[in-house]
This record gives sequence, structure tokens and C-alpha cells, in this order.
Amino acid sequence: MSDLIRLTAAEIAAKVASGELTAVEVTEAHLARIEAVDEKVHAFLHVDREGALAQARAVDEKRERGEELGPLAGVPLALKDIFTTRGIPTTVGSKILEGWLPPYDATVTKRLRDAGVIVLGKTNMDEFAMGSSTENSAYGPTGNPWDLTRIPGGSGGGSSASLASFQAPLAIGTDTGGSIRQPAAVTGTVGVKPTYGGVSRYGMVAFSSSLDQGGPCARTVLDAALLHEVIAGHDPLDSTSIDAPVPQVVEAARNGSVQGMRIGVVKEFAGEGYQAGVMQRFNESVELLRELGAEIVEISCPSFDKALAAYYLIAPSECSSNLARFDAMRYGLRVGDDGTRSAEDVTALTRAEGFGAEVKRRIMLGTYALSSGYYDAYYGSAQKVRTLITRDFEKAFEQVDVLVSPTTPTTAFPIGERADDPMAMYLADLCTIPANLAGNAAMSLPCGLAPEDGLPVGLQIIAPAMADDRLYKVGAAVEAALTAKWGHPLLEEAPSL
Repeated sequence: MSDLIRLTAAEIAAKVASGELTAVEVTEAHLARIEAVDEKVHAFLHVDREGALAQARAVDEKRERGEELGPLAGVPLALKDIFTTRGIPTTVGSKILEGWLPPYDATVTKRLRDAGVIVLGKTNMDEFAMGSSTENSAYGPTGNPWDLTRIPGGSGGGSSASLASFQAPLAIGTDTGGSIRQPAAVTGTVGVKPTYGGVSRYGMVAFSSSLDQGGPCARTVLDAALLHEVIAGHDPLDSTSIDAPVPQVVEAARNGSVQGMRIGVVKEFAGEGYQAGVMQRFNESVELLRELGAEIVEISCPSFDKALAAYYLIAPSECSSNLARFDAMRYGLRVGDDGTRSAEDVTALTRAEGFGAEVKRRIMLGTYALSSGYYDAYYGSAQKVRTLITRDFEKAFEQVDVLVSPTTPTTAFPIGERADDPMAMYLADLCTIPANLAGNAAMSLPCGLAPEDGLPVGLQIIAPAMADDRLYKVGAAVEAALTAKWGHPLLEEAPSL
């Protein structure tokens, strides 16, 4: 069974389709792995054992009837607890939704089920996706399988940790300012933020509506592409969904090459605050791209220096609006409703008890930024900076096919190290935020281990909107070259639990 859980999603799907393995065998192996190690890792908030086995039996019955299976049928998956799942708890890592059973599936959830993907359960996350370490979960932090005393990234640390600990071969995350890519970087996995609007947000609990984007998480570039193709595509239930064909991501992942491509290195993503080992591995990756036939071009995007400040005005402003719905009147937690208090008092008591410190901080920041007399000075100015960042990207992509940078300035930091320093925590998203503000596609994939601490380093690739296939083309080429040279950093040197 230990060999089974180390198979890639593509390998599992092929063996299930051929009858060499049954979906039930695969699911039971991963459920056993969860039972064995998740007490240490805490990647999952809820494991749906009965539901997963029922889905697996349905896949096996379909194969026995001779029906065609989808490219990921029978492959287990860990789902970030921000997507609604009918009849299965969806908490968004918050006490305010503890025990809530949604009456409907998110579009992503439905597409996974329709494709025969086995949803094992829901993964831990920073409350309402607000954080870079998964320490803000109301249900306790998740550990990084490479070193359980360190963070697995955030907000999707549960999803990334489930991959790195071999509890699931696939996972789904969401990326508002880097919450797919940053966890992927620090756990040695692959994470992709599709073009904004490329994957439906229907049924994804909103944090910042103009930034949030669901996407695939995996251990290989091809697995991420296969999952991307399953969940992407137009959804009439989502007004921000792009009505256009999904880019050919699987073909790009199978035929990765950078020969003749122009690849831009972002000048602003270097310097003070970047760990030496991270920069060493990044620079080696750039040289590798050159060896593979790419032309390397230095690109300056001066507005990127203002991205962090703009993000931390726009995202809190949108969250203060979105989280107004949690008023104790409609669903979730209700505190102090003893017949003597007004609705306003019950709402205030419920929010005081149900929201954590980081969520309260961002609601207050956002409400202030949107208030009369401050809207233009703060929120309006941040949106102008967002336009400048978008223009920087447009100018850059006139010169190059993709941009590359480190995914994060450092490797995984110890749990608790930045808990009392919000600004230090926010800096973890320094390289990832610009792509969210512009709506571009971006990927993180492992590019080795930092010499100082032996922890994974991520290479970020950014492509223009609706050019998601370029991510997979470059990512597959880098992955193949690095694997040939060093062995896959996760599959070969995986931490043991």
C-alpha cells in the first residue's frame, strides 16, 4: 500500500481504467494513510470515509459495465474547506460556520464528482482564507510534512500538506494573494492559480471577490494539468466566469518545452529579505531554462513594489463587504439569542465569538478604507495602483512569453514565529500578489531544496490571462530537467512521517 499512495494521479487513473487496480483499493489505501499520519499533520478537518468509498464503488461499477472513464476517474482528492459540499461540513476554517451542512455543491465540487474523482474530505485552512501559514484556522494549525514544527503555507496549507504527506495525490486550493502557490512552494508540490474567471467561483465562500480563484494542487505538473482541465470552463452560475475554451493545458504538460521562448526575470523580485538558498535555487533554475533553449530577459515592473500595499487595502475592503452576511440570522453560529437581546446585540456577540483575530483585523481595515472621507484616499488609490500593475504586466508580455521569480522570499518558517507580526506574515505573499491583482495565470513548482535548511523552494511562472497552457509548457520542461538531474524533490526525497 505504501507504493500505491506514491503513484501519481495519472498512474492511478490508468491502472483503474485498465482494471489493474480498483478505485476502492486506491481509496482505502489513502484513507488508511490519513488514519495513520493525519493526527500529526492535521491536514484534514473532515474525512468523508463512507462518501469516498461510495464514490469509488460507483467508478468501479461503471468500469465493469464497460463505460468510458474520465482521465482522473478513481483518483482520490483533498478539497479545501472553502467549497460547499452538499451534506458534508463546510466551515472555511471558522467557528462561525462550525457544523454547517450546505444544501448544494459548489460547481468545482460537482465537476469533480461528475469526473469520478474521489473526494476524501475537507482540508484545513486559514479562517476565510485569510493568512499565509494556516495558523489562523479556528481548528488549530497544520504542520509541514517536511518538518512538522514549520508552517505548510496558507491559506491552503491543509491541501498542500495532504499532498506532501501522501494522504492524497490531488487537492484543490484557492488563491486570493498566493494561497495556492505559496503553500506549494514550501511543501515541494505544484500549485496553479488559473486565469481569473477560468474556474467557477460558484459555491466557493467569498473572501475577496475580485481576487479569489480556485485551482489545482498536485505533486506533478501533468497531474495538475489533468485536474485543471476537469474543474475549468465556463459556468453560467458565476457572473465572472470566462465564456471561452479552456486552454490546452494537458497537451502543454505532456509536451513541455521552452525552446525558442523568451522568459522574463522580474528585477523587483530580489534583494533584501530574500533567503540566500531560495535565490540560489532560483538562479540555477534560470540557468537551466537558458540551457533548455530559452532566451532570458531581465524585466522591470516598477509598480510591483506597491502591490502588497494595494492588496491589503483591496482584499480587506472586499472581505468587509462579503463577511457582512454572517449576521447570526441566516446560518451558522448564533450567540446570546436568549429572548432578551436585540438582533443587533446577537449579531455583535456572534461575530465577536465566531470570528478570529485576523478576520476581525481585516474586516476593520476594510471597513475603515471604505468609510466616508477615506474611500478615495485608500480604496480608490489602491485600485489605481492595481491598474498600474496590470499595465506593467501588459508591457512585460509584449517582450516575453512568461515571467519567472521565486514563489516566496523564504522557505517554510517555524509555526508561531510570525504569529504576532502581521506585517512579517504578509511579506510571505510578496511575489505572488501581483498576478492576483492583474488576474493573470501563475504556477509554483518545486525547484530544489535550500542548502541552509533542506526545505523546498518554489519557482513561480506567470503567464498572460488565458495563456494558462504556457505555465504547463514551461513547468513540464523544468520538472523533467530537474528530475533527470536531481530526482523529483518530493517523489524521491519525501519526508517520512
